[in-house]
Amino acid sequence: MSDITDFEERARALLPPHISAYYSAAAGSGVGLGEGTADWSAVRFRPRVLRDVGSVSVATTVLGTSLRTPILVAPMAQQLGAHPEAEVAMGRAVAATGSLLGVSTNTGVPFAAIADTAAPWWFQVYVTRDHSLTEKLIERAVATGASALLFTVDMLAALPASVHPLDWPETPAKARLANLTADEQAAAGPGGMDQDPSINFDTIGWLGELSGLPVVVKGVLRSDDARRCVDAGAAGVVVSTHGGRRLGPTTSAARALPEVVAAIGDQVDVYADSGIRSGEHIAAAITMGARAVFVGRPVLWALAAAGPEGAEQVIKGLTAELTHVMVQLGTATIDELTPDLLSL
Repeated sequence: MSDITDFEERARALLPPHISAYYSAAAGSGVGLGEGTADWSAVRFRPRVLRDVGSVSVATTVLGTSLRTPILVAPMAQQLGAHPEAEVAMGRAVAATGSLLGVSTNTGVPFAAIADTAAPWWFQVYVTRDHSLTEKLIERAVATGASALLFTVDMLAALPASVHPLDWPETPAKARLANLTADEQAAAGPGGMDQDPSINFDTIGWLGELSGLPVVVKGVLRSDDARRCVDAGAAGVVVSTHGGRRLGPTTSAARALPEVVAAIGDQVDVYADSGIRSGEHIAAAITMGARAVFVGRPVLWALAAAGPEGAEQVIKGLTAELTHVMVQLGTATIDELTPDLLSL
């Protein structure tokens, strides 16, 4: 999709170098980022013919929420670096396209302002060493309309220290954890806001009991882990490499997705992200068994380049691409994107 490349080029010309570097950074050598997209592109299809595709619908539901597109916006921190309204602007794009918004633990804007956009949203959770901070954030997210938790379980991304937002210049773009007060953050003490390395499968149940919401575990790349997540009460999993920010030489989401679907796909929703850049990639993920996909950097670059209208354009463009691919595959609905369409 040409607009994705165009928006990234325009955004890089507008943004300070440290913000562009953070948005584009990958772990280690960066090999995982490139392979993530390449592996989606390597998928081959077996199209059907003589199917009625006079009317094609990409509508779907995720955990009971009806959407006009299966293309969801991934939770991403530091959106204030891209646009002064951050997730509020992104939420407007999401609402306009009938999508769903993931909201980062580290968002720099209040939950209430995001909720005012009328976009359905899920709260992405990092469990902090000081669990009281996580409890406060979840309580506030639930009170303002979050409908699920995205429990992110891959450990803090191994990015170069030079791109860490805490080292950015003191500007509004540096804001994070806007839904905790300064006093609450100070009371956590040294290291209290860091990600808790002792999280385990029991944490899924704790989050569910605390929130009363479905818990979707984000960052699963193995069938055995996926099975244990479901056994522990997860309502779904996201097959994800954190956009190539978890570990350089790791398997891609495209390679891991079939294994995870085979283990749990008939019991809970499976989602995918990391490296998805086209309607063909989205069709591949859904055909492999994903309920929907999350897209990150393309909409973030578009937000930086052209505001909410740019992000909306990317979501609509990818949705149009998916519709075109479905016509070529002989599929009139999302449910008809089934594994027999894959050339193995």
